[in-house]
Amino acid sequence: MTGVTARELETVVALVRAQRARTVVIGHGREAAPAAEAFARAWDGTVLAVVGWPEVAASWLRQARRFTAGEPDAWVVAGEARGWAGMSERLRRSTGWDPGRTYGFAGTAAAVAIAPPGTLEGMRGAGRDGTVWRIGRNLIFRESSVTCQDSRAESPQEQRS
Repeated sequence: MTGVTARELETVVALVRAQRARTVVIGHGREAAPAAEAFARAWDGTVLAVVGWPEVAASWLRQARRFTAGEPDAWVVAGEARGWAGMSERLRRSTGWDPGRTYGFAGTAAAVAIAPPGTLEGMRGAGRDGTVWRIGRNLIFRESSVTCQDSRAESPQEQRS
C-alpha cells in the first residue's frame, strides 16, 4: 500500500467525527502501518488500541479479539483487500464487530469482492481522492458528502444495541 493521501485522511477523520465517535480502535495490514499512524496523529479523540495483522494468517482470531476488546465507538482500518477480507470475515464470525461502525481507507473497499457476502455491509470510507464510499450488499456506492453518511440520530452508544 502506498502512503495515504491528505484528502483520503481528511475524509476518513471527517466520517468518524460525523458519527460523533470519541473512542476508536485502529487496525491495519502490515504494509498500511503509515496510514494507521497518520490517522492516530490526526484523531482528536481517544485511540483505545492499534492492531496490526498479516495479509495471510491461519485464522486472525488473536488480532480480531484485540481489535474488538475495547468496545470503541468506531473502528478505522487501513490495508490491502486480501488481508482486510480475511480479518473482517474472522471479525464477523467470532466477535461483536459491526461493519456499520467501521471506516476504511481506499485499499479496504476492494475487500468487498473477496469477503463472504454481507461481511462488510455498512462499512464506509474514503477513496484516495477523498471521495466517500459505502459498502452495500457486495457493492460499493459513492456518496455525495461526509454528512450524508448516516441519517440516524442516535449516539454511538445507542447504535450498539
